[in-house]
Amino acid sequence: MPKISERGLNMPESPIRKLVPFAEKAKNKGVEVIHLNIGQPDIETPKVALDAVKNITMEVYEYSHSAGNESYRIGLAKYYDKISPGITHENVMVTTGGSEALAFAFTACLNLGDEVIIPEPFYANYNGFAEATGVTVVPISSSIESGFALPNIEEFEKNITSKTKAILICNPGNPTGYLYSKEELNKLRDIVKKHDLYLFADEVYREFCYDGKEHHSLLNLEGIEDNVVVVDSVSKRYSMCGVRIGAMISRNNAVMTTALKLAQARLSPPLLGQIAGEAALQTPNSYFEKVSKEYVERRDILVDGLNSIEGVFCPKPGGAFYAVAQLPVSDSDKFCQWMLEEFEFEGETVMMAPASGFYSTPGKGKNEVRLAYVLEKDKLRKAVRCLAEGLKAYPNK
Repeated sequence: MPKISERGLNMPESPIRKLVPFAEKAKNKGVEVIHLNIGQPDIETPKVALDAVKNITMEVYEYSHSAGNESYRIGLAKYYDKISPGITHENVMVTTGGSEALAFAFTACLNLGDEVIIPEPFYANYNGFAEATGVTVVPISSSIESGFALPNIEEFEKNITSKTKAILICNPGNPTGYLYSKEELNKLRDIVKKHDLYLFADEVYREFCYDGKEHHSLLNLEGIEDNVVVVDSVSKRYSMCGVRIGAMISRNNAVMTTALKLAQARLSPPLLGQIAGEAALQTPNSYFEKVSKEYVERRDILVDGLNSIEGVFCPKPGGAFYAVAQLPVSDSDKFCQWMLEEFEFEGETVMMAPASGFYSTPGKGKNEVRLAYVLEKDKLRKAVRCLAEGLKAYPNK
């Protein structure tokens, strides 16, 4: 039998999805599973986007430009110009989700074996993208005690070698919900400028910032305009994860020209998704105000509820819709599986994502879980009660 490739074997499992078989078995037994493991919002997709797809009159679903429909890119450029004046449609490429945007960025900017520094915990699929593109992840750990603030710049300096070519951050963060301050971003700018590195930013949760805090885009960092590549997506902003539309944004013409060759190789991004994405640009601000208010209420229910459980600690996120909680267990992978296989409370159980999968450093996050507060408030209250009872009953602490 032919052998599987090393890259395939080394590809990590998703901590978000790997427990799905256990959840399915629980459902088959009649247990209701409250899904806090995945960032699939129950918020309605904007009507303007739904109507655009429903009312399509074209008779041929043809290829678009490899960089995306020009009208959509022009619309996106107007959106980004409000964030960072001067962005044009030539600085924007439409991609098949934010995932493809980051894979394009890695491939266009980094050689095989090059290193990218990422503060951990980070979105688990970054490990997968790095493995698939031949890039080496160098993690720098942030701490739950600080709410996952940016690690000291000295830690970055210690880890920069001749192979270091980039730094990647997610702002606001998945899985932590941490929102970087302008001061923290300026520190990153200085080290990027000093070592002439690329600075990749995953900004897909830009619209979700709470408690009066402001999002600062890397597109506005002065002096490193050609070093910055931003990854974006419509998935969470407009609650339409299934359309698989993202974007890559950079003022570096060489990067965009190189990425276009990669885009041509996959022909074009999804046509129907682009139609929905372009229409979604007309979503009124009132939509985001309503959604943000809802997420703040959900966050407070979940985080305050978690912190009321003996032995649990969860810092309050400043953005996105995720939180990482420290539990009084030694192995959250085993605990999360046990919750699905062997526990129920009033006919329900909770599905969580073990946080170890969001770290690259072996052994990190073993007593942490990531939770997504994307469900209605009553569900979150039930989830907190169920988790509290589960921790009381768990025999293998």
